Amino acid sequence: MHSENMEVLAVSSMSKFSAYIELLKPRLSFLVAFSSGFGYMLASHSDVNWMTLALLSLGGFLVSGASVTINQVIEVSYDAMMERTKSRPLPTGKISKNEAIVYAILVAIVGLTLLYVTTNPMTAILSLISLILYSFLYTPLKRVGPIAVFVGAIPGALPPLLGWVAATGTISHEALIIFGIQFIWQFPHFWAIAWVADKDYKKAGFKLLPNQGKKDLNTAINIMVYTLFLLPLGLLPAYFGITGINSAIIATICGVGFLAQTFSLMRDNSDKAALKIMFGSFLYLPIVQIAFLLDKI
Repeated sequence: MHSENMEVLAVSSMSKFSAYIELLKPRLSFLVAFSSGFGYMLASHSDVNWMTLALLSLGGFLVSGASVTINQVIEVSYDAMMERTKSRPLPTGKISKNEAIVYAILVAIVGLTLLYVTTNPMTAILSLISLILYSFLYTPLKRVGPIAVFVGAIPGALPPLLGWVAATGTISHEALIIFGIQFIWQFPHFWAIAWVADKDYKKAGFKLLPNQGKKDLNTAINIMVYTLFLLPLGLLPAYFGITGINSAIIATICGVGFLAQTFSLMRDNSDKAALKIMFGSFLYLPIVQIAFLLDKI
């Protein structure tokens, strides 16, 4: 009986541990860590401090994890309504709201302290601003209207800028360029997700699609226009000498491929076309950012 109780306790502990990890949304938080590392490496030229890079990425991961945990605490009742989120740790009761709040505070403190100690105060301050914007402004605005997408795009685009600031201590025009690319990328990315998840979002009262939230030609045109902006933006790093011509060519090819997907959505307004844009957005950003880095080597 004693060994059985120990096994049950071990399984329960592992389940709780897994739930705490799930709260951090590891895939999303890893993308934040990757983008932060990208900005740091781009600014560092050949003089990369690998320990600082590792700790910056870890700090970015933790601050992102804290942000999405607070988001889940605030939205627990709405998450319970939606198919895609009802099995998360809070709606299922695997973790209580109070536990999640304490966890988010601890994770945020560790992440911000790590950034403050290993990089510079400005990086930590900007990370805190990002957390506040995402958790306490973007989250409630999702039920107000598509202005939430604009607000959410700011913390969503800050990681590469944070990486640049971590390496240089300044917000230069180069930092603003890599911020701008990721900022504009957020719109087709967000709207494609909102299109695909429209039924679920409506259950929770989330209003993220433009033009009165309709899945129509006007919304598809909005997605196309913002994707189109990525073409000139992708050339700016080469124009300002941050990178070279090779990455500009790759960014243009990726931008044209991304843009081509939006024409299918304009033609048939289908969920299938929106899903392709969503996956296209997941491919575009890391490929372009890796191309920018390789062009510096």
